[in-house]
Amino acid sequence: MGEKTMDNQRELVPEFVQQKARSLGDEGEKWLHDLKDTLQDLQQKWDIQIEKTLEGGSEAFVTTVVTQDGDNAILKVMMPQMEGNSVIEQEVEALRIVNGDGYVRLLNEDMRQRAILLERLGPPLSQLEYSTQEEIEILCSTLRHSWKPIKQPHHLQSMHGLIEWFKNFIPKLWNDLGKPCSKTVIDHSITFLESRLTNTDFSKAVLVHGDAHSGNALQDTTEPQPSFKLIDPDGLIAEPSYDLGILMREWLDDLMEAPLEIGKKRCSMLGKLTGVDTKGIWEWGYIQSVSTGLFLIKSGREAFGYNMLKVAKAWRESNS
Repeated sequence: MGEKTMDNQRELVPEFVQQKARSLGDEGEKWLHDLKDTLQDLQQKWDIQIEKTLEGGSEAFVTTVVTQDGDNAILKVMMPQMEGNSVIEQEVEALRIVNGDGYVRLLNEDMRQRAILLERLGPPLSQLEYSTQEEIEILCSTLRHSWKPIKQPHHLQSMHGLIEWFKNFIPKLWNDLGKPCSKTVIDHSITFLESRLTNTDFSKAVLVHGDAHSGNALQDTTEPQPSFKLIDPDGLIAEPSYDLGILMREWLDDLMEAPLEIGKKRCSMLGKLTGVDTKGIWEWGYIQSVSTGLFLIKSGREAFGYNMLKVAKAWRESNS
């Protein structure tokens, strides 16, 4: 992530985060206005010193801090809840469950302020000049380590709930945005969601990250290279192909060159690297491209959103 000094707190909130916050209306504007006071409260409560704001996030104000013991850490203050964003309660529970194994370690939390204190990791995978192929291999290796069955009681979102959420979220957002793609693209996502309900063995569901792209995999500098930990988990119990569907929609510039050809090659590669059935990878990849495309349009990143919908359209037409 990039860094800025702490001159004007509001101006230092990443532009995409500001756009998202303002899309929430008065609640988002209040969060931006109150942020300086929130940070002062957290500095006193946790005895931390704020250093530099980090750019690159999309749902929170993030800054480096130093603890009273002189340790480096990260402070994350999440914006008010927005449909489509991570749910902080689920993120915190997932971090507690894994306890630093494969995910960033949770040091402290304040749910009222929607703030968490985390171990400081190295740079994200996206900034380390790996090829797309190498990034995919690293992410698949990191995900395979993190996919674990959760046996203790939890309040994480289930696969059934996740699918029902998508079935409501996608058509509603499509309609609210003035129908930015054809109805057949939307209908196809619902068909694939029904397929996942039918074809998933729910007894084999594991903790999945939910948004494991190369910006959310940070280098663990305490381990031999390359070693990475995941940040910003959604806190979901689902099939592993859900996480791989995220990777299907990523590296959008590559996909735009030849959506169907590159999409099929990527799906096959993800299956070989993880041993996960490619049917689920392809279906979740399509669902993710549609839902994320719509969400990006809503969040002010129209160009990215429409390109993602173009990829989904090309994938749907291959099934016609």
